[in-house]
Amino acid sequence: MTDHQSPSASEVPASPEAPPFPASGPIAQSRRTPIVGVGASAGGLEALEQFFSSVPAQSGIGYVVVQHLDPDKESLLVELLQRVCAIPVVQVRDMTRVEADHVYVAPPGYEVTVLHGVLHLLRPLAARGMRLPIDFFLRSLAVDQQSNAAGVVLSGMGSDGTLGLRALKEKAGGVFVQQPDTAKFQSMPRSAVDAELADVVAPPEELAEKLVAYFAHPLVSGAVSPHDLQKLHSALEKVVILVRSQTGHDFSFYKKSTVYRRIQRRMAIHQLSTVEEYVNYLRANAMEAELLYKELLIGVTCFFRDPDVWQYLKTEVIPRQLEAFPEGGTLRAWVAACSTGEEAYTLAMIFMEALQEIRPTAHYTLQIFATDLDQDAVERARTGLYGENIASDVSERRLERFFVKVPSGYRVSKDIRSMVIFAQQSIASDPPFARLNFLTCRNLLIYLEGELQQRLIQMFHGSLRPGGVLVLGSAETVGQASDMFAVMGAKTRIYRRLGAESRVGPPGLASYVPGAHLMSSNYSAPVTLSTPGAPSLQVLADQVLLRHFSPSAVLVTSQGDIVYFSGKTSKYLEPPAGKANLNLFAMARAGLAQPLSELFYRAVRQRSTAVLDEVTLSSGPESAPHTFSVTVEPLDEPKALSGMLMVVFNDLPGRPVPTTGSAAQSEQSERVAQLIHELAQAREEHQSTREEMQTSQEELRSANEELQSANEELTTSREEMQSMNEELQTVNSELQARVEALARASDDMENLLNSTDIATLFLDQFLNVRRFTTRATAVIKLIASDVGRPMTDIVTDLQYAGLADDAREVLNSLIFREKEIQASGDRWFKVRTMPYRTQDNRIDGVVITFSDISQAKHLEASLRSTQTGAAQRPRATPG
Repeated sequence: MTDHQSPSASEVPASPEAPPFPASGPIAQSRRTPIVGVGASAGGLEALEQFFSSVPAQSGIGYVVVQHLDPDKESLLVELLQRVCAIPVVQVRDMTRVEADHVYVAPPGYEVTVLHGVLHLLRPLAARGMRLPIDFFLRSLAVDQQSNAAGVVLSGMGSDGTLGLRALKEKAGGVFVQQPDTAKFQSMPRSAVDAELADVVAPPEELAEKLVAYFAHPLVSGAVSPHDLQKLHSALEKVVILVRSQTGHDFSFYKKSTVYRRIQRRMAIHQLSTVEEYVNYLRANAMEAELLYKELLIGVTCFFRDPDVWQYLKTEVIPRQLEAFPEGGTLRAWVAACSTGEEAYTLAMIFMEALQEIRPTAHYTLQIFATDLDQDAVERARTGLYGENIASDVSERRLERFFVKVPSGYRVSKDIRSMVIFAQQSIASDPPFARLNFLTCRNLLIYLEGELQQRLIQMFHGSLRPGGVLVLGSAETVGQASDMFAVMGAKTRIYRRLGAESRVGPPGLASYVPGAHLMSSNYSAPVTLSTPGAPSLQVLADQVLLRHFSPSAVLVTSQGDIVYFSGKTSKYLEPPAGKANLNLFAMARAGLAQPLSELFYRAVRQRSTAVLDEVTLSSGPESAPHTFSVTVEPLDEPKALSGMLMVVFNDLPGRPVPTTGSAAQSEQSERVAQLIHELAQAREEHQSTREEMQTSQEELRSANEELQSANEELTTSREEMQSMNEELQTVNSELQARVEALARASDDMENLLNSTDIATLFLDQFLNVRRFTTRATAVIKLIASDVGRPMTDIVTDLQYAGLADDAREVLNSLIFREKEIQASGDRWFKVRTMPYRTQDNRIDGVVITFSDISQAKHLEASLRSTQTGAAQRPRATPG
């Protein structure tokens, strides 16, 4: 489940020139074209213009621009960038192949991803909310192009782009960030700088120049000569020595390919052309050694990574460990390469949950030692503070139980933190912890050379108690040390330590303990443990019978490593030349190795007894050939031998093989010897191919883990987006309710003013018309479009030339005025001008009311006329 869904063909802008599935040739060509992802958000247009105005017409690079865009509005970014850009700028269409010296702009409403240098469009499941399109593209770019890619983060809000830059950094890609104080919005570039991911921090126009110079460097473009590349390889030890002298940490056992890529990248960033220049630069700049040291450290982790592993630990492994201590006590665990502490805290939580489910009567505690080479990571782990995005890995129930919500995210609860002790440690050189019940070291061995891997596996065996548990990453195994560890769980990389007490053989067989110091695939000779006390008569008789009458046999692991010899096996097996090697197939005599290998692996696959009926073999140049059968039987009982196999050699009754000294027989013997030699060479080539295939499988598993991690991060983004959408819906509902209330209040006011039958005119502080009632149109010639016009521009029926002056006077003095004014049609109005006061007692204009007093005026005139007429009539003389 991801944050994106593939749109239908009709929804996505199609690229007519791109075929449905890219061919191998174009794929190879697209991989030779560097691809740069450019991310920007708020304030990004200006930064993008500055960046692309400095991009030359022929840089040989393809650029993909990803922005936060409104999905409902058409973007003009293509046209705006084309004005300042010297190379073509086009909008991304589905299945567009990235070409050199082109700029591709992501369209609104789509997410962009890349596969084999071809851009694909995906429509998000949610069109709004907190999406991370820059992270999404840069992550896919890192997986697809690796060191052939770079990321650029410009102005923007939030932290989008930081996770994508981290993915690019892990794949040896370039990271370029705008100098924060030159950005309109610093959040995005500041987040990348604070995460210590940026290779180059500069203004946008300088970033373009440095980016072009970076990909033009021979070590990045691939134009370096074999001679110079050989010199780089030879200088690796010098670089490792300098890093060790300045940081105190030795990377000589890290895989050379990883160290090579990091050195080449640092040389390209600093534009150093020779190894000698970089060595001198490293000697003169202690900060460069620190930066290279940081890049070599591996720090990918999260809570409850690989949930099936933790579930198996909780339900199967921990209960078995507790059964071994019925009286209770303190169990010990070591989390090696703990990074920022998520795995150590996860183990503590799993242990607490297991105790709650088992509810033992005895008291148990777990002491966890968590170590890492990176001091900064250890310091962060000690704080136990993590972001809110851990909610995608930790269930709500666990968040409530094991974490405390804080403003910046979640903090691990005090009782869990008290179970873990963090410390800086070099797993390759510092002393290990001892008497451990649990040891986890996940996803570290795949970055180390084989010799160091075997040393660590040997060290882990010595650190664990007998029966202790080793947990490795999903792409890691114990290799050829299967005699030290037994697999627990079919689908997990969980191993149980094998010790002396778990190597008890059948009666008469001495217990075997493997050598305590194993190197490569060679093992020391077995050690026989004597039993205290005098042996019984039955044991002595059994030993005689076994020595004289039992067939020769060997006890081997599932990988063919011999752990016990029974009887004389010299006729069938012999020590190989060179370093001691107790592998069954290495010790098999000429002519027996190939059929024995086929027989052995058939028995392993089918988990049943396999028999080779007749083999004729000569045990030496002077000895006569002898015939025997071979039986390979997988063992399930006793429990201590479960998973091992018994290989039994039975001599058959004498069957004389005719011999002759003829020339034909001699030629036949030479031909057989030649065929045996060719077969041995074929076996060696087959073994080499098989080892290469296993290495490739481990790398593919590692890549699959990284893709799974990216998918988990996308799931987190989707949940955050849904949460944001719910918050927006809540706010929208509140705003809608307020709008409805405001509309009702407006309707009430409108009806109130109209019901008074008083003409009312509202003016703003500049005497522009703000609002008027319907009745006002009978006095002043107003229509709806007059809102906003000056009052002096509108025709009125009033004989009131000083109306505007009176209104200004009221605004200045805040004293209302009232006048009786005559209008056309023998009408009279009482004009009342008052200040307009807001709820916060602020004057924001005037209110003018026009009350019709025509009837009163007419009555007043009639009354005056009557009074005047009465005064003029002669009075009667009294008679």
